Amino acid sequence: MNIVALGREHTDALIEFFGRLPAEDLTLMREDVTEPNAVCGWADRPAHWVALDDTAVVGFAAVRPLPSWSDHVGELRLVVDSAHRRTGIGRTLARHALTDAVRAGRRKVVVELAADQEHALAMFGSLGFEGEALLRDHIRDRQGNLRDLIMLAHFVDHTWSSMDTIGVSAELGLEESAR
Repeated sequence: MNIVALGREHTDALIEFFGRLPAEDLTLMREDVTEPNAVCGWADRPAHWVALDDTAVVGFAAVRPLPSWSDHVGELRLVVDSAHRRTGIGRTLARHALTDAVRAGRRKVVVELAADQEHALAMFGSLGFEGEALLRDHIRDRQGNLRDLIMLAHFVDHTWSSMDTIGVSAELGLEESAR
């Protein structure tokens, strides 16, 4: 498995990837990722990556900066092919995205998940994310059922010890004195 920046050469495979996602995963995507034009527009943008198994996309991550007064915050989006979950791809993509966000100067990185995604919550927790908000009945799935949404946050300035533990600061090449 390789993680590479999303380029135009990956868009067809990314569209196929999104086409394989179960309806539950599609509910949690903000954009209509089944619309090829939306996906093609992401190619060559910074902070968008795909995990490749040979030429097949098996995971996607992006960190999108929030606008205006929140431009120090990045929103992490992550999805892994259901056949490849719990193999470390999500963790590797999330760690890659977090590293890039810190390099880009983000002081806070947030991720939104359905509150019942226990494995994802645990994985993000192990990367130094902590609960920041619970929004009850905030998600309506494709069957009309309401679900809670949880926002996790990684506060870069307050979680250096967590970052040291998972190796992010070493990966960034940051010195103790730079913190």
